[in-house]
Amino acid sequence: MVYKNTILIDLDGVLNEYIGVFDENNIPKIKEGADLFLKKLAEKYIVKLFTTRNKLLASKWVIDNHIDSYINDITNVKEPAFLYIDDRSLKFNGDYEKLLNDIDNFKVWYK
Repeated sequence: MVYKNTILIDLDGVLNEYIGVFDENNIPKIKEGADLFLKKLAEKYIVKLFTTRNKLLASKWVIDNHIDSYINDITNVKEPAFLYIDDRSLKFNGDYEKLLNDIDNFKVWYK
């Protein structure tokens, strides 16, 4: 068996068409190309969906969008992982002053 690193990937704003308007009962449609991206990612990594949404609703969304064969699990816990993919994150490069500046100037991709 080949060891695969785990990647946690955020749902809203990364895999779907979320643009900042949260509806707890509705998950926006899948982003164009997300299915192919996940297929390629799952060839090399264990892929876990990271979301604060209701797990049953997120599971239904994954199944309805035919990406369930690429997603190993759904979690709202920051589990140990090789990499985290999120639309609301910054990479810390060891420089706190640069990080403070990056925080002050942060904008999500859809703004």
